[in-house]
Amino acid sequence: MKQIIVSGFGGQGVLSLGLMLSYAAMKENRNTSFLPSYGPEMRGGTANCSVVISNKEVASPVISRPDLLVAFNEPSLVRFLPALNEGGRFFVDSETAKKEVISRKDAVAVPLDKLCGNNKKGHNIAMLGVMLGFTGLKLESAEYAVQYVFKNKPQFIEANIACLHAGVDYALKAGLK
Repeated sequence: MKQIIVSGFGGQGVLSLGLMLSYAAMKENRNTSFLPSYGPEMRGGTANCSVVISNKEVASPVISRPDLLVAFNEPSLVRFLPALNEGGRFFVDSETAKKEVISRKDAVAVPLDKLCGNNKKGHNIAMLGVMLGFTGLKLESAEYAVQYVFKNKPQFIEANIACLHAGVDYALKAGLK
């Protein structure tokens, strides 16, 4: 079982990343739960979601000790990092996170701007690609999830799949697992 918290400001694709993790899990016939949480201001306010992926029934979508944490901003890191499960990993943008955070052994620092180029909206999808090896999900399932989430915006699918692959390639080259 993997318990994942994705957090950041509204508009950074926090909830979309959580949904894609859940859809990829469902594609593999795994049990999953998705629990969004966001302030009334949404875009620009804080947002987070909890995702549980398991081969067994998911008893509760509430996560107190995540195995994996994605923090797209400093306030999210401050809020959720103390709860990270022992042996867990957290994912941050290497271009915006503080050096003392990046140097931790449980940190996975990802150069999101490099991976996505001009596609700032693809940062969450590149992060999905980097996370795949830690979740046990397959690339094909993640591709399906991206296509499903963006089915009503087909003009974005190709660029987002490119970000996903860039994240996977980065993880492979960096020897992440």
